[in-house]
Amino acid sequence: MPSAPGEPVTVDRFADHVFGVVLVNDWSARDLQAWEYRPLGPFLAKSFATSVSPWVVPLDALAHAWVPAPDQDPPVLDYLRDVPHLGLDLRLTVECNDTVVSRPPFAAMYWTPAQQLAHLTVNGASVRTGDLYASGTVSGPRRDQTGSFLELTWGGSEPVRLDGGGERTFLEDGDTVTISADAPGPDGTTVGLGAVRGTIRPGGTRGDRLTR
Repeated sequence: MPSAPGEPVTVDRFADHVFGVVLVNDWSARDLQAWEYRPLGPFLAKSFATSVSPWVVPLDALAHAWVPAPDQDPPVLDYLRDVPHLGLDLRLTVECNDTVVSRPPFAAMYWTPAQQLAHLTVNGASVRTGDLYASGTVSGPRRDQTGSFLELTWGGSEPVRLDGGGERTFLEDGDTVTISADAPGPDGTTVGLGAVRGTIRPGGTRGDRLTR
């Protein structure tokens, strides 16, 4: 449901405005990001490509996937206090060229989906039917739970070995990245969220990197 301009969406109204969940890969252009993130932060490094999974999983289908979210210290501002403080137990798998390289746990995210929507709209920005907002990189506390190659390889200093030979520090032309996920369902079942997949194409005449 859309919200009115100038009226923030409070944490208790999350389900009134969010229909469901998709998987997102917000590709990063490493060299651009290293150049611009101080002092600007990632901008052009993130704006060139975004991939989204092919279907939306309704919140109703994830009713059994809500779990207590991590404690927050220091206490958050009043508009971010969600009671109960719950996150989604989405179990992600990241593959590079069919090799599983990471299993990030969405349940470990510090900010809950409701808090993120509340912060997005606290200045009066409105949401419309069909809008998409994403959590940002999902990483857990362990090395095998990191959500990007920059973290996974310690800035390129420790390559990741791929099944069948070869290794990667960062992505190369022809590489395929697949992010999939599932979540707990009723009576021990599993709810699948599908997968988002993209392949790195060689740069065009402007030196850009595109995915398909």
